[in-house]
Amino acid sequence: MATARSTKPGARRGRTEASDRHVGARILQRRRTLGLTRQRLAQLIGVTQAQTYKYERGANRISAGQLYQVARALNVGIDYFFEGIESGEIPSDELIPQGKLMLKLARNFLAIPVRRHQEAIVSLARALAEPDARRRPSSPLWRHALRSRLSTACPHSGQR
Repeated sequence: MATARSTKPGARRGRTEASDRHVGARILQRRRTLGLTRQRLAQLIGVTQAQTYKYERGANRISAGQLYQVARALNVGIDYFFEGIESGEIPSDELIPQGKLMLKLARNFLAIPVRRHQEAIVSLARALAEPDARRRPSSPLWRHALRSRLSTACPHSGQR
C-alpha cells in the first residue's frame, strides 16, 4: 500500500529557492572565468548542455553529488558556490567591463609561449600604470622607455 506524502501548507515542492539561483550564478561565474563553454562543462560533469544551463539559471536544483562534480570540474571547493549567500543577493552573471578585459588579458598572457615576451607585457603594464607625469604616452621619454623595454624583451620585434 502506497502512502501519500504529506506536505506542509505553503511548502514549495518542485520549485527552486534563492539559494539554488545563487549556486547557479556562482557556477556560471566560475565557468566564464575559466573560459569554458557550457558544452565543455556539461561534458566534464556528465550531463547535457541544457541541464547545465538549468543549473546555472537556478531553474533546476543541483544534487550534492552533482555539485561535487561541478566543483572538481571548475577546480574550486564546494564552499565557493555558497560564498556570499548570507547576503541574500544573487550574484550578477555579467562581469564588469574591466573584469571582461582582465579575463581576456589573462587568457592571452598565459598563451604567450616565450617567458621574455610575458615579461615585456608585465613591463608595459607597469609603465602604463605609473602615475609619474613624465611617463605619459605623449611624452617622448615615455615612448623611449617603452621602446627600450620592448626591444630588450623582444629583440626581433622591430624586424619584419
